[in-house]
Amino acid sequence: MNHEMDFVKCNPASNMTILVMGEFPAEQHPRIASQMMDNSHLYAEQVGFVEKPTHSGFAAKLQMAGGEFCGNACLALAACLASERSMKPGETLELSLEASGSELPVLCRVEKLENKYLCEAGMPVPKEVKEAVIPFEGMMLELGIVRYDGFFHLVIDCERFGIERASAERLAKLLGIASGDPVVGVMLYSPSTHELTPLIYVPALGSLIWEQGCGSGTASLGCYLAWNRRSTIDMPVRQPGGTIHASVCWSEGEIIGITIRSAVSIVARGKAYIDDCIQYSLQGG
Repeated sequence: MNHEMDFVKCNPASNMTILVMGEFPAEQHPRIASQMMDNSHLYAEQVGFVEKPTHSGFAAKLQMAGGEFCGNACLALAACLASERSMKPGETLELSLEASGSELPVLCRVEKLENKYLCEAGMPVPKEVKEAVIPFEGMMLELGIVRYDGFFHLVIDCERFGIERASAERLAKLLGIASGDPVVGVMLYSPSTHELTPLIYVPALGSLIWEQGCGSGTASLGCYLAWNRRSTIDMPVRQPGGTIHASVCWSEGEIIGITIRSAVSIVARGKAYIDDCIQYSLQGG
């Protein structure tokens, strides 16, 4: 038996994101997401579930399949909600989201473009930013560590350390096992070109993906550079699928605000059919 569910597929910097509309038991999220992300199905790099907000004043609640926070999925949901309104090019919309992995509201601003939406979202401020040197595969690897509640990203200067993709994947898996965190990111950064190649590992999904664009990783890179330089950062970050803009405000020795911005297009919307892995749904499905 197949289960039917509504979905919207969005494209923030080619970081293809599927939003599932309706509430399903959290324990079923990983299996639904794994099917949808597969090349034989809808294909995407991540899946989020759009639910009714638990508090007033929010437009929606975004629950990622791995329970993580995802900046690009917030941009995608903001664009999706804006698309439900009759906005004309140049008009703007501001809204707040509840999101997994963030204790604070995610404030979003959307501007309608001709065929896309220019979306901006406030990001969680990391609990800690630091540098470390670790022994790894015969070298002393210097890296930045940007830690949040429940996940962390590593920032590695790939011009200084010629770390290959296979090595980065082994490092992500090793740290995922050692830390027990639901998400580990390895951000390979080229300072001379401001290019970022993001790798995201979500152990609960068995998902190890070189993303075309990573909003949270872009924010982490901006945070690391702001901390390292002790100054505000406002920069476009080129990634395989496009550009995401990072703005990080540094004041009196700390990071006090972070936003990311990118164009988002809605590429598909309709019904998806999932194999018989859903035991029950709270509504719809």
